[in-house]
Formats: sequence, structure tokens, C-alpha cells
Amino acid sequence: MLNILKTHFGFDQFRPLQEEIIECVMAQRDAFVLMPTGAGKSLCFQLPALKMPGVTLVISPLIALMKDQVDALKADGIPAEFINSTLTRAEIDRIQTAALRGEIKILYAAPERLALPEFQYFLQKIVVSLIAIDESHCISEWGHDFRPDYRNLKVLRTRFPAVPVMALTATATRKVREDIICQLSLEKAKIFTSSFNRPNLSYAVLPKKNSYDHLINLFREHRDEAAIIYCFSRKDTEHLAADLRQEGFKALPYHAGLESEARRTNQEKFIRDEAQIIVATIAFGMGIDKPDVRLVIHYHLPKSIEGYYQETGRAGRDGLPSQCLLFYSPGDASKQKHFIRQIEDEAEQKNAYQKLDQMVKYCELATCRRHYLLAYFGENYPQEKCDGCDICLSPQEYFDATIISQKIMSAIIRTGQRFGMNYIIDVLVGAKHKKIIERDHHNLSVFGIVDDFSKEDLGRIVSQLVSKKLIVKSGDEYPTLQLSPRGNEFLKQREKINLTKFESIAKLSQPGEAVEAAYDKELFEKLRHLRKKIADEKEVPPYVIFSDLTLRQMAFYLPQSEDNFSRISGVGDEKLKQYGEIFTEVIQTYARKNDRPEKDVPVKRSASSHRPNRLGPTYRETQELVREKMSIEKMASLRGLAAGTIASHIEKLVSNGEKLDIDYLRPPVEQLETIKAAFQKSRGTALSPVLEILGEPFSYAELKIARLFIRS
Repeated sequence: MLNILKTHFGFDQFRPLQEEIIECVMAQRDAFVLMPTGAGKSLCFQLPALKMPGVTLVISPLIALMKDQVDALKADGIPAEFINSTLTRAEIDRIQTAALRGEIKILYAAPERLALPEFQYFLQKIVVSLIAIDESHCISEWGHDFRPDYRNLKVLRTRFPAVPVMALTATATRKVREDIICQLSLEKAKIFTSSFNRPNLSYAVLPKKNSYDHLINLFREHRDEAAIIYCFSRKDTEHLAADLRQEGFKALPYHAGLESEARRTNQEKFIRDEAQIIVATIAFGMGIDKPDVRLVIHYHLPKSIEGYYQETGRAGRDGLPSQCLLFYSPGDASKQKHFIRQIEDEAEQKNAYQKLDQMVKYCELATCRRHYLLAYFGENYPQEKCDGCDICLSPQEYFDATIISQKIMSAIIRTGQRFGMNYIIDVLVGAKHKKIIERDHHNLSVFGIVDDFSKEDLGRIVSQLVSKKLIVKSGDEYPTLQLSPRGNEFLKQREKINLTKFESIAKLSQPGEAVEAAYDKELFEKLRHLRKKIADEKEVPPYVIFSDLTLRQMAFYLPQSEDNFSRISGVGDEKLKQYGEIFTEVIQTYARKNDRPEKDVPVKRSASSHRPNRLGPTYRETQELVREKMSIEKMASLRGLAAGTIASHIEKLVSNGEKLDIDYLRPPVEQLETIKAAFQKSRGTALSPVLEILGEPFSYAELKIARLFIRS
């Protein structure tokens, strides 16, 4: 097996668990494999496929990934094919004929194909030696990506009772694991669980302030490095990609609403290094096998930890240092809740609320993010600090939070322990909105007693008090705040408390730096250009030729003999034969010209400048809601923003010349005349003097909207 591993795949040693999993299926036993993205799951069925007689059938829901994996296998000299809806009838006939002749070792198919009688008949005529079910969490309704077509897989157990089945997934909680095993009748399977820790990935959460500027600076620092940005909606992806192109970056959108040809082209350009950035909805990423993605950015809040973990898992699959950044705003959680409310099934809705709450907790952590992620999947992280997340890398500064904590907790008690965080914060800062006045809460002693913290900072303090179990959240859709027995004791005894400061967000580290960190950058670029030229000629992605890690090793060791070159990780017999001479020639020329010596390769153990005139995503979101004729109050509630902020967005949209029908927001005639008279009396357009003239019945939001109609 080690010989095949080196000959075909160019590796000298198995990664953790690979050897044990391969031995298990070679002994004709079922296996359940839980391994994080990038840990080498595919090799667990690809390698035994070369030793077993007949065909290994791989079930995968990812049509684009099938092509990538088959291209990569063919480049390694392995006979592999795929059958899915992108092929013509003639192409499918050709592949099935080749399989019947014994000319194919690995055959990929989508789960929908198993429902077709003709495909079932074809499978009965060939020798199936192993069945591998990739992304097996798709069979579980409790997973984050349930697909009904995966239920068809039960037919495989009845049709091929003696054939070993391997179920593979990168993300599954204990509940999902049990469901997969039950659904696929894998009760006698040997279970392999790898660590979920990805030491080469850094994690950080940034507040959603000036997020666009932060993106621009980040991409300038990481020019030419591949990045994926995940957005909430299709329109967000298109607007952000267009804005980034205006900044001079090669950015393309990807979402399910694009024409299939446009999707395919954009994905192909990204995979082939012709586009640096893909801005996508979650429709993108599962379908690619690009190992050199250096940045995964979540521009909006993900729905669940599973989804977030899987999406961040698309960074650094080659083991090189990569960064995962999430921009967080409580308003994004409100938006997610709006869609959860549309779910009709009560159990499913409750499950969605719980998953979102766990995601929000991750964003509001004051402790190690890696520790939280691993604990979510049932794994204990032994170290106190991971040195690979913004929390652990920040010099932890604390402030005396005794007084502000007492104020928050007193407000919770005085309002009856039946309101959510936003309401409590509004009371504390003295917001005079209707509901507070109707409930007479503007007359409470805690009303308006906080003027030294922003609403955002107050939200973070509440989150820390929740994590310290002084405050508890109850309910799913609209969680309310209550004091725990410990919180009551804290108030009663007038205890002191220190909390983490919010200002310090560390620069992401580069964990896991290897010996090859000192590679020659100029030579690496020359080898990259050569790789791209060969890849274009062969019409395959560059990483199918060699990975970035392999090129970095070449640029570090400067191998010039066939023997030395063959010891580079990722250089197998087939690639040595095809590319050895071409690459060593470039290395030799460079080494002579720059007087650089060849090093012996050990047997590797694998292991704000000008911005275009643009409206940011927050304005676009308000614009879409106005087009749906939504009221100011409903927009504010949905987005978790103040009504005055929404009104300001509408003012900005109108002043920017956006075509927007706001007539439905026009105040009643009598009310508009009253406000107009107040503006005339104040002899200006400022709101504060008008509010003083009119008194309490009007809000800033109402005055802002009225001002639009008065001006027009």
C-alpha cells in the first residue's frame, strides 16, 4: 500500500487514521469515517480501489467536485470516471461500456442516479468491490445539509449485501453520526473519528464596522492569493463582486440563481487561478477541491456551527497557513430569525433556532474560538490557548465591569425578566420608542442611566454575563433575559466583576509555519507560471499538476536531479515521468543564474485608498425591503437596527438617485402638514429643533421620512 501511495499519489507516509481505515475495508468490513476537510478522506477509498478487483462506486452530491476528483485521479494515472446529469447519453454509454470491460477502477455517481432502474441494472452487471458514500451527513434530517435523494442509498445495502460500505463526512455532531449509522445500516461498522482541529487555520470574528474597507486592506495584503467570501443573499454576492472588481480585484459571483453556464465558467476561472476571489452563497464550495484557498471570509452570519466549520474547512486544504474571518453584527441574527420563522415544522424550527443561537455564542465569545468549535463536535482541546484565534492572540485586557453589570441586571429585574437583550439595552440608553412608553418603562429608575457605553458594547457585556452564567437566555424566537440564582447572589452580595475589553482584535497569526517557510519567492512564482501554462494546455486546474505545498518545497530545496525531485511531497511516478524534466530544467536555470545550491530532499513525512462611489451591503438590504413595501418598524425589527437608522438608509438611497418608490411611506396629510409647519418655524432642516417644537409624539425616524416629502 505504501508503494502504491508513493507511486500514484507521491506521498511517503499515511496521514493519521488512513492506514487503519484502508486495512478495515480491505478486510471487507464497513467503516464510518469522520474526518475534517483536508485530512485526506478521499485517499481512504481511492487507495484500496487500486488493490481491489472490480469497481469502487463513490456516491457524491457534488457534481463539480466529481469532475475535479476524476481529473486529479487521471493525472495520477488512475482510471476513473463519473456519471451525472452533465453528460450526454452517448458519454454515459461509453463510460458504462468501459466499466463492463474492467477498464475503470473508480466510478463517481450522484445519489439521484440510484433511483433510475437502468443505472441499477448497470450496477448489477459490473463487479462492485467497495461503496464509498461521501458527504454522508446529507442523509440525516438533523444535519445542516439534508438531501432527500440520499435516502435512495438504502437500496445499495439490499442490492449489494456483501460489499463493504464506507460512509465519510467532515461535519457531524453525535446525533447526526448516530442517524447516519442507523440510516445506512452501519451498526457493525468500525468507527473512525479524526480530530476536528485544523492547526493551520486561524479564526477571527470582527464587528461589522467598515467591513468593506477591512476587506480591501486584507486583499491588498494577500494579493494573488485565493479567497472565498460567503454572503447571505444572491444579490449581496453580485453587488460585492462588482464592487471588488471596481477596486481592481479579480472577483466573481457564484450562486444558485446564475445560469448554469455562468456558474460553471466562474467556478472554472477560480479553480484555474484566473480569478482570485469568489463571492458566493453557500451554494459554492462543496463542489470544489481547490487546496490553496488562503482566505475564507463570512461577510454575513452563517446559520449553524456545522455549516460554518465546513465552509471554513475549504481554506488551507494543502496544510499551509490560512485565515478564516467572520464579520458579525447582531442584525444578521435578526435576519436569519426572519427566515427561521417561515419554517412550518415545529421541531425543525426549534432545531434551527438552537443552531443559530450556538453560532451567535461563537461570535460573542470572550474565550478561545478553537476550543468552542472542537467542544461543539464533542472533542476536548487540551491547551488553554490555541495561538490561532483572535481571542488567544489578543493581549487580554480587562476592565472593572461591576457598575455596568449591576445596571444591566437591575434593568432586567425592574422590567420583569420578560424582555430580550435589545429591549433592555434600549431602556438603559433611554430610547423613547412606543413600546417603552406604553409600558411606562421610561419612568423606571434604570431608564437612560447608561451613557458611557454604545449599544454594541452593551450587547457584548450581556453576552459575557451570559457566558459567566449570571444571566440566562430563555426561548428560541425571541429569547428573554433573566437572572440566574448565581446572578441574584452576585447582585445581593454586591460582588466585583472584571470583563474582557472589546477594542483589541489581534492580527491573525500564521500558525503551523513549516521548514519551507523560507522558500524562494521568485522561484515559486516562476514554477507557478509554468504550472499554469501546463494546466491550461491540459485543460485542468493548476493544483491537479502540483499543489502549492509541492511548489514551495521545490522552491526551498531546488531539486535538480530526478532522484531528488522524486522525493518532493506530491511527486508520484506518473508526475515524475510527465513533469520532472520540465520543472527541474526551470529550477536548474534559476539556480545557476542566482548561484543557489541544491539541497537534499529528506524523505518527507506527510503530514484606505480611493473607493468607487458605492452603496454598501447594509443600504442594499434596506433597498430590497423598501421594494417589498415593508414598514419602517418591520424593517428595523427584521434587521435588528433602530428605526432611525433605517430612515437614514432611505434618505441616503434617495439622495444617491436610486429609483425607489417610497410613496407608501408618506405620512398622513394632517401629520405631514404639522411636521412641515415645524420645519418652517425652525428655519432649517435639522431634526433636533423640530423635535423640540413638536414634542414627544414624533420620532426621529418619522421626521426623517417626512423631510423627504417636504423637500420634494
